[in-house]
Order: sequence, then C-alpha cells, then structure tokens
Amino acid sequence: MIKDQHIYIAGPLCFYEEGYSLWNAYRKEAEYYGFHVTLPNDVKLVSDDEPPVEKEEMSRRIFRNCADSMSKSNGIIVNLETYRGSEPDGGSIFELGMAYGLGARCYGFTRDKRRTGIKYQAARYCEGSGAKDTNGMTVGHPELPFSVDVTSAAKIIEGSFSDCLKAYMTDLEEESKLRAVRNTASETDSIPVKEDRKRPLVYYASADRDEPDASQRYIRIREIFDKYGLDIVFPTDPAAGADDIATDDPYTKAYSIFRRYQQHVRDCDIILLDLNDFRGGYEPDSDVSFEAGLAYVLGKKLFGFMDDCRPMTERIPNGGEASDFRDFNGMKVENFNAPLNLMFGASAKLISGTFEEYAEIIAGSLKGGQ
Repeated sequence: MIKDQHIYIAGPLCFYEEGYSLWNAYRKEAEYYGFHVTLPNDVKLVSDDEPPVEKEEMSRRIFRNCADSMSKSNGIIVNLETYRGSEPDGGSIFELGMAYGLGARCYGFTRDKRRTGIKYQAARYCEGSGAKDTNGMTVGHPELPFSVDVTSAAKIIEGSFSDCLKAYMTDLEEESKLRAVRNTASETDSIPVKEDRKRPLVYYASADRDEPDASQRYIRIREIFDKYGLDIVFPTDPAAGADDIATDDPYTKAYSIFRRYQQHVRDCDIILLDLNDFRGGYEPDSDVSFEAGLAYVLGKKLFGFMDDCRPMTERIPNGGEASDFRDFNGMKVENFNAPLNLMFGASAKLISGTFEEYAEIIAGSLKGGQ
C-alpha cells in the first residue's frame, strides 16, 4: 500500500463528454492503491449565497485551485494524448511545468510513443532543410516522442493511466529498497541562478527555436528590447553551466538541451511566451507551454502574445451555446473570454502586436510595478 504520496492528475478530460466519469475512475484507482489524489475541481468555486461570478473571475478561481492543488502534490500524472491538433493539451503541459518546478515526480501516459517524425504525417521533406510542418516551420527533434521539455521532464509510459500508475508505484517500491543503503530523494537538475544583473532579463520562449536561422531572427528582437532597457535571451543562447553535450543519443541530447532551456527560465525575471497555435492545431508549442508553467511556479512575470486574441469560442469552430460550445469531436471549448486555456489566461498578460509593443508593455509594467 502506497503511503504519503499525493498525486495530481492532469489532462483535458473535463472537456470531454462523460470525461468527469473517467477522471473519477482514475481517482478511485489511485486511491485504491493508497495514493492521495489532488484535483483542481475538489474545491467549491462559488458559495451558495454568492451572486453570479464573471467568467474572468471564474477562470482565476479555477487557476488558483489548480495551483493550490499542485502545491500539495509530490507527483503528477499527465495525459499526453494529442488534443485538437498534433500537440498535447497546452494547459496540461503548463501543469507539468509547474510540477517540475516544484520538484514533483513527473509521469505521463500516451497510446503512441513513436517518434514525432513518424506520428506527424503532415510533415513534408524539404531538401537541404529537413522536415517542415504545414505552416512551413521546421519539425524540430523528430527523433523524440514529444518536445524536448516534455520528453526530458517526464517519465513517459506507453499505455493507459493504469499502466502509468503501476510504473509510478514500481519506481516507489524500488526506491524504498534503495533507501536501506542510501538516500535517493530526487532533486531538480538546475544550476544556481546568477543574481548580479544590472537590467531586467527577459526569456523569449519561442515556437521557432528549431529553425536553422533562429539565432539570426533574434538579432532584431534583441536590439528592440535593448532600447527599452531590457536584456533578452533566447532558447538558442548558451546558458552558463548548462553546456550542450556532443552525442548521437537522442535522449542524452534532449536532456542536455532541456538543461539549457530550463536554466534560462530560472535565470530570467520575465518570460515572453509565443502562444500562437502550433502545427495546424489549436494548442501552443509544448516547450513554450512547459516553460510557462515552470516560470509561474518560480515567481516570474508572464507575458504571452498571439496573433489572434479572440475568445476560444470564436477561434475554435463549435456548435455554439446550443451545444454547450462543443467542437466536432464533442469536446467542450472553454468559455472564459480568453483566447486559450485558462492556465495561460489567468497567469499571463496576453497581448497582440509587434515586438516593439511587447518591449514597451513589459518595460512599462516594471516601471509601474505591475
């Protein structure tokens, strides 16, 4: 029987028809084995004598419940199935980033652990530049089953929630054996943050980080932010102490890159998130989603930009109010007047415009103490 283990179950089941029934089945299975389960819907959001709550306030309350539930957990099991496109649910990956930042055990399950290059059949080979997605963007790291951050942060089990839960329990049992001879408490792999900066540091969590010319693209952005008294770093920039490892092993290489990405998040004061739809779906890039969650639990300021900031109910085709805003698969589209999942809408300031405007807004928020 498992003792003193609190797990957070993450996934978009709440948007599926009969999804709560399956979510509760997951809970009962975990509790049967002795786990304590924390779910964001455990807390009542509106008191009986309270007047109707505005949509934006409701999203903030749900987000706070998610964050509170996560802080009480020492592990997460996240559903990594694709969601409205080729990426997993962005809100779930945000929660994975939060869990990792809090030092929790991170597990994920999927029915398809094949490498991205095989799973993403919409990619097209372009001679001299590798595979491109439907938007003409480079398919980075096609040898991995998921993005660099997701693959590196989570132990990924091919199968069901039950399979993942059993793997989690097996690991706990094996660690209990080893505890007889040594302390095996896991720690987040990171390098100490440097605090000797003279100007605020922004990390640009970009979806175009795998483009061959990414570093060249970022030169102009750096110049713009410099004008506003801001330093900015990009995923392609080196991170002190997190040197890339020269290797042919895709997982070793991925974790080496992951150390660089997460070190940039830990070093920065502000994170600027490219939250545009990724690879023809309606979810952001998974690396960006993960880094958003990690940044949030580390106390960073979050700013996210999108080309289309209309509410989700307008951006994502659905049957309208008569169908409870369900899409063609019967999945409910969030209706909180935000352009994407509430994990982003309630944690980040969402903006649309140019990099000049983003730099001005960020600089202004620092002067105004916002």
